[in-house]
Amino acid sequence: MKAVIYARYSCDHQREESIEGQLRECKEYAEKNNITIIGSYFDRAMSAKTDNRPQFQQMIKDNSKQLFDAVIVWELDRFARNRYDSAHYKAQLRKNGVKVVSATEVISEGAEGIILESVLEGFAEYYSAELSEKVIRGMTENALKCQYNGGLIPIGYTVNENKHYQIDELTAPFVAQAFQMYVDGKQIKEIVNFLNDYNVKSSYKKNVTKTTVSAMLQNRKYIGEYKYRDVVVQGGVPAIVSEDVFQMAQDRLERNRRAPASYKSDDRYILTTKLLCAECGSPMVGESARGRHDKQY
Repeated sequence: MKAVIYARYSCDHQREESIEGQLRECKEYAEKNNITIIGSYFDRAMSAKTDNRPQFQQMIKDNSKQLFDAVIVWELDRFARNRYDSAHYKAQLRKNGVKVVSATEVISEGAEGIILESVLEGFAEYYSAELSEKVIRGMTENALKCQYNGGLIPIGYTVNENKHYQIDELTAPFVAQAFQMYVDGKQIKEIVNFLNDYNVKSSYKKNVTKTTVSAMLQNRKYIGEYKYRDVVVQGGVPAIVSEDVFQMAQDRLERNRRAPASYKSDDRYILTTKLLCAECGSPMVGESARGRHDKQY
């Protein structure tokens, strides 16, 4: 019998050593059962709740070449933690005579093995769902205390030892200035250049981009609003920008979203965003074209 090994670890504090341990036990199982290992597939920091795993999908694709007879996993939950995905992909494998084998769980080939495998898969899905609920419950408790729940820290803030947001005295003034510049009519590109000139870094510790500034201008944390899922606490974060300035920035963002570009065919139309249809309120649009003799109209 020829087989491949499928190993996986999720992103919940597991490391490369987890893959090595799974490989070792799968190889030991293969040796004891006279199975020849012809290859391995690894997915690192990938949850088995989804089938969107590159190496997993490659293994399923390679299965059609009929190069192997079995897929060895450390435990069945490495293959899938979703009963639908488990049944669906095992059925695909079975079409080519390939079965999924657990190196550490003793499952017989008879009818009782079907029941045991279903129970193990059900427990894997239950464990995954329960873990997700516990994580959300813990993060909700943090949110009720307005504590940092992970992820990127917006420019202008730091997080103290108690996991509360604090104003970063070095970068917060630049955030306030960026909002004021936008309200005063500056383009986002000008704000990007301003922040980069002063070496203000994005949350990724890289130079600021248009995307960075656009996200900044819409981030309600800057007016002191803390939000996690359904938990919203006004004043849960120290405010950097006044609500009036923030709202003026939102109004301008909305106008720009509805308006066409100020430039079209390299011509500037000075009434763009200012000249509106009296009937429907939509912005008027300038058009330009060149004729046969390259004359511009």
